[in-house]
Order: sequence, then C-alpha cells, then structure tokens
Amino acid sequence: MPTLEFPGPPATNGYTHAVVVGAGSRIVHTSGQVAVDERGDVPDGWEAQTRLVFRNLETVLAAAGAGWADVVKLTIFVTGVDELPTVRRVRDEFVDVGRPPASSLVRVAGLVRPDLLIEVEAVAAI
Repeated sequence: MPTLEFPGPPATNGYTHAVVVGAGSRIVHTSGQVAVDERGDVPDGWEAQTRLVFRNLETVLAAAGAGWADVVKLTIFVTGVDELPTVRRVRDEFVDVGRPPASSLVRVAGLVRPDLLIEVEAVAAI
C-alpha cells in the first residue's frame, strides 16, 4: 500500500503518518493479541511478551490470508513506556521497516490479566 509523504509533522520513529488503501482491497481487522501461549502461559519480561504478541498476531493474520506486508495499521497498548525501545526493536523484526504501517501507541492502566504488559491489534489490506 502506498504511504503518503507530505509537509507537516516531523519524520517518524518507525511508523508512517498515513497509508492509502486502494479500491478493491479486502480489509482485515484483528482483535488485540496478548502474550499468552498455547498452554495459557505468559512469559516474563517485555522482550519475550512483545515477541509472543507479534507471533500470535502473525498467526491470526495468516489465518485471514494476510501477512506482515499487508499490515497498514498497528495499535499498541502498553502498561508502561520505559521499554519502548525494546517494543520497537521486536516490532521491527516483523514489520517492513522500509515501509512501516501507520501506528498508535496507548499507555493503559492495565490489560485483561495483571501479568500482561502489551497488547497489539492490526489492520491489514489484502
């Protein structure tokens, strides 16, 4: 999907200000994915949780017929912002850093389980 280059907001840190989705594209909206594995376990720490969240998201996208190249928007919910460099580094293992999706990051008081640190939802255009 093409990204928009325009005067205005300064250059971004790993995301695109806007993405244009062409006519005829199928749009996939995922639910928020958290760091819960097949056994219901949650790993410790930001890096492990972030990586599992993105792997879980990858599985959901694939089930819908989409992949990371199709992702046009991420919404990331975090319980703290001290580990944002870790979150960005792990995210960049999955997204196309040359053409990153639009993105929002929201700091929240908590997620559905107290041991969860991050939740991510995606919008993909196929």
